[in-house]
Amino acid sequence: MRIQDYIHIIDIARAYFLALEKVDEGIWNIQRVMSSNMVKAMVLAAGEGTRLASLTVRTPKVLLPIGGVPLIQQTLAWLKNYSISEIAINLYHLGNKIKDFLGNGSRFGMKVFYSTEETLLGTAGGVKRMEHLFSDTFVVVYGDTLTDFDLGAMIRFHKAKNSLATIAILGVLNPWDVGIVEMNEEGRILNFAEKPPRGSETSNLGSGGVYVLEKAIFKYIPAEGSSDFAYDIFPKLVELALPVYGYVLKPEDYLIDIGTLDKYQKANDDMEAGKVRIRYEEQSGIP
Repeated sequence: MRIQDYIHIIDIARAYFLALEKVDEGIWNIQRVMSSNMVKAMVLAAGEGTRLASLTVRTPKVLLPIGGVPLIQQTLAWLKNYSISEIAINLYHLGNKIKDFLGNGSRFGMKVFYSTEETLLGTAGGVKRMEHLFSDTFVVVYGDTLTDFDLGAMIRFHKAKNSLATIAILGVLNPWDVGIVEMNEEGRILNFAEKPPRGSETSNLGSGGVYVLEKAIFKYIPAEGSSDFAYDIFPKLVELALPVYGYVLKPEDYLIDIGTLDKYQKANDDMEAGKVRIRYEEQSGIP
C-alpha cells in the first residue's frame, strides 16, 4: 500500500472520530437543556420582614429595591439564567402587591403560580402546599436572598451525589443566627442545627437559603400545619441517615440575606459597586 493510501485512511479515521465527538457533545447539550427545563423553583415570599422595620409596613420584603430593581425581579432573572421558567411563590404579608407586580410572569418570560396562605405554614409547609407543581428535581429560594452563584453547578452536584436535599453553604461570621451544618469530606451533612445558642455552635458553615430538592422529600413534610425546613425537616432527614448534602459556594460567589437594615444597605452598596454578577436576559424586564 502506498504512503498516500495510509494518509488517506488516517484522514478518514480522524474525520470519523471528530464526528463522534460532535455527536457526543450534541447529545450532552440536549441532555443538559432537557435537565434544566425539568427544574422548577419556589420562592418563599410569605415573611413579614419585621426586622426591616418601617421599610416593610407598606412594601413586602421581596419588592424592596436592590440597585433600583425589586429583589424578586433580581431573583427571577437569576433563576432564568438556568432555564428555570416556572416559579411558585407563597404569599401572606401584602401578597396582593407581589401578585400585582409579577402578574402571571409573562413580561419576565416566566410562568408564575401563587399560593396565598391564610396562616403562615412555615418554609416546608408552604412548599408542601404546592407539591402538585413539582414532578422532579426542584429549587427552593428564600425570598430575602440575593445571590449570583452558579445554580447549574449546584444542580449537577446534587444529581451526582444522588442527594435527596442539597443546601447552598457558605462561611458565616454569625453562626448563631443561621442554620449551621457539619459535613464530611464528600459534602454529606452529618449534623444540622438551626440558630444554635451563641457559644454552642460547632461550625461556621451556614445555610444560604437556597435548596435543591427531590420530589421524594414531600414524604417527610407533614400534610397539615406549619413545618420548617431548618427546624424540622433537615434535622429529621439527617437523623434518618438520608442523603443530604452541602454545596459550598466559591469565595467569589455572592450571597446575602437582606433581612436586616444593615444587610439591606450592604446589598445595595454591593450592587452599586458591581459585586453582584447577575446576567439579565432581554426578557428579564431589567434594563
